Amino acid sequence: MLRTASKKTSARINRKALSCFLTSIMLLMILPVFAGDKEKDEDTLRQATLVLQGFLNSKDISPDLLSKADCVLILPNVKKFGIGIGGSGGRGPLLCRGGQNFEGKWSTPAMYSVGGMSAGLQIGGSSTDFVLLLMTPKVVDQILNGKTKMGTDATAAAGPGATAASASDADILTYGKAKGLFAGVSLGGATVEPDNDANHRLYGKTLTATNIVRETGVQPTTEGKPLVAVLDSKLTKHSN
Repeated sequence: MLRTASKKTSARINRKALSCFLTSIMLLMILPVFAGDKEKDEDTLRQATLVLQGFLNSKDISPDLLSKADCVLILPNVKKFGIGIGGSGGRGPLLCRGGQNFEGKWSTPAMYSVGGMSAGLQIGGSSTDFVLLLMTPKVVDQILNGKTKMGTDATAAAGPGATAASASDADILTYGKAKGLFAGVSLGGATVEPDNDANHRLYGKTLTATNIVRETGVQPTTEGKPLVAVLDSKLTKHSN
């Protein structure tokens, strides 16, 4: 009996070791994709423009909600990775309205990375586009100043599918679309942080996310200008 128990224990250990090994291999394959270069950064901005246009043109995000948002984070083509861990990650630009009270025009985009979005891909498909509306100055400060974990550092609620009460109380409203299927999704557990390497590549110098989106000295790149123009074309008076 001891020998049988030992064999079962050994089998469990071997399965865990194999799972860890395969997960490590998958992550090593994924990491170069997210490492990126300037050409990929510019393509991310172009794809984000298309994603945002799609959400706004289809009215999946209402003008009323957009007018209440302080910032918008667009994440095109978020990919699922890992074996049996159900995680996902991606990159995309964050833009904020200017002025102390977020009543001005939209800012230059700053690149961000997002990971651990395990709930996001449940709406179908291996690749999902996301738009996140940041609804409070508190969460803007949190996300500009470092890594933020949704559900711990900030509350996140599914956009269209949330109740009015939960949506109005949430720091972040989240929207997702995969293979044409639109759905509100909750991204609790996801982490958001500035992609400082991408921002350095795009703007040619070391800048914080705050430098880019809350100050006026950084101008959008050629690829970033259409994204700003899309948001400015929907610009209305900021409402609370």
